[in-house]
Amino acid sequence: MNTDYYKILGVDKKASAEDIKKAYRKLALKYHPDKNPGNKEAEEKFKRMSEAYAVLSDPEKREQYDNFGSDNFKQHYSQEDIFRNFDINQILRDLGFGGHGGGAGRRTHTYQQAGGDPFADLFGGAQFRQMPQKGQDAEYNLAVTIEESVLGAEKKLSLNKGGKVDEINIKIPQGISAGKKLRLAGKGLPGINGGATGDLYLNISILPHPIFARDGNDIYVEKSVNFSQAVLGTTIDVPTVDGLSKRIKVPPGTQNNTKIRMKGYGVPNLKGSAKGDLYVKITVDIPKKLTDDQAELIKKLADEGL
Repeated sequence: MNTDYYKILGVDKKASAEDIKKAYRKLALKYHPDKNPGNKEAEEKFKRMSEAYAVLSDPEKREQYDNFGSDNFKQHYSQEDIFRNFDINQILRDLGFGGHGGGAGRRTHTYQQAGGDPFADLFGGAQFRQMPQKGQDAEYNLAVTIEESVLGAEKKLSLNKGGKVDEINIKIPQGISAGKKLRLAGKGLPGINGGATGDLYLNISILPHPIFARDGNDIYVEKSVNFSQAVLGTTIDVPTVDGLSKRIKVPPGTQNNTKIRMKGYGVPNLKGSAKGDLYVKITVDIPKKLTDDQAELIKKLADEGL
């Protein structure tokens, strides 16, 4: 089925709202069901052009249609989304049809909620029943720090829902990782005709950190030691994600890029199993310049085979 709404209405993509309205009125005069009783081809054309008008006459839907393109638009907008708050009765009256295209006593047919057939009253004669409909789910991209992802946190979000700011308190669970979704039931968009409120989904990402890096449930941190400390061994203080520090031993003869494992100092598992680990990557700091005395000592070490 052709979903090029501009082509269906016979207008250019740069057409004004008034041009789109005139094009729809012209087609409605030709294919309105009152003028084509029992004509299935006219019925189908009337439905398609009404769908096109429902999208292109709404600035927000038209912008989304232009952005997504005809192929992807319906992946984001269902039939119910397209016709939500689309009052055929009022629109046809505004276009000069009167009622819904005929004289007094004709049926009215207003499609103001999701669900059902917006054309049932026009073509089927059935009374349109307004059923409760759950509100749409909403999504929000939430970036947290590594510390918040490991330790958990409580945050407050201010979300704009249809021009109204809604403040939501949320709890970030310990161990949440990037790419996870948090579902907040009943925090999405309002329902239609008394239907339940939709849900809110939080897409979690983790902000870069100047010290720590995270890989799964493990944490990585770099620490440097000088040449003599690497050769003779030493102790160093290592920061942990809980804001404390832990003193560990660097054994004699430690090589550059050696990783020292600190078991259980990583990220708690969401399912309650053991924590990940903290790995300390040791880098050996080789001086670029030496004093004369240092150079002499190094030469002596070289003479000893070091």
